[in-house]
Amino acid sequence: MDIIDAHTHIFPDKIAVKASGNIGAFYGIPMYTNAMVSTLLREGAAIGVSRYLVCSSAVTPDQTEHINDFISASCKAHPELIGLGALHPDYTDISGELDRITEMGLVGIKFHNDFQKFPIDDEKALPMYREIARRGLPVLFHMGDKRYDFTGPERLRNLMLKVPDLRVHAAHFGGYSQWDEVDCLPIDPERLVFDTSSSLAFMDTEKAKRLIDRFGVESFLFGTDFPMWNAKEEMERNLALGLTERENELLFAENFIRFYHC
Repeated sequence: MDIIDAHTHIFPDKIAVKASGNIGAFYGIPMYTNAMVSTLLREGAAIGVSRYLVCSSAVTPDQTEHINDFISASCKAHPELIGLGALHPDYTDISGELDRITEMGLVGIKFHNDFQKFPIDDEKALPMYREIARRGLPVLFHMGDKRYDFTGPERLRNLMLKVPDLRVHAAHFGGYSQWDEVDCLPIDPERLVFDTSSSLAFMDTEKAKRLIDRFGVESFLFGTDFPMWNAKEEMERNLALGLTERENELLFAENFIRFYHC
């Protein structure tokens, strides 16, 4: 079975340990490992991953170009990596950077609004989203955290109503720690998909199965949220959902290929 990890984070080696630790401190969760590319490839190889969607978030506008350069260079050095670009709504030349992101072969945009501190449906971000949608690029959002009011499912619903042609990859079953609110989101696997990262260790298996049944297995992608978790354990949690062989083929690779066109 082909396996694509649809949610991973990487950083330059010189800051990978510190950056990973900062993410763990934000969530109060010890990180499993560091976010070096070499570590990602080693962890993924242990469970047979063939390709990885890699990303990082521009917490401040001035980080944008550096992150995009790093992600692009990493993908060129390692063909098994598929890269997402980074943007911030306060970046001064969003259209120009989107041109550069496209030219570099990055396949979408990653936002972590809890880190970036703007609501998913913030009015000031709508022109940026519309420009992204116009170019046909999907957006990966970190989703959910009861401690903040930036990334709840209702905010994503509002955004999708305001920018109806935006294609969205909603991480963490659509709402880390807010899974009871995910039902407000539309059922449309061509426009909205979810990933399974950083969820199955915290949510009841029956709740996970209910969400898969509601939105359809065609709406879900396998993801580990590297470097947060042990890849083998995440694989086991996904397999424990008891999906059929055909459903697992969709979850672990085919849905990703369809949604990201790669």
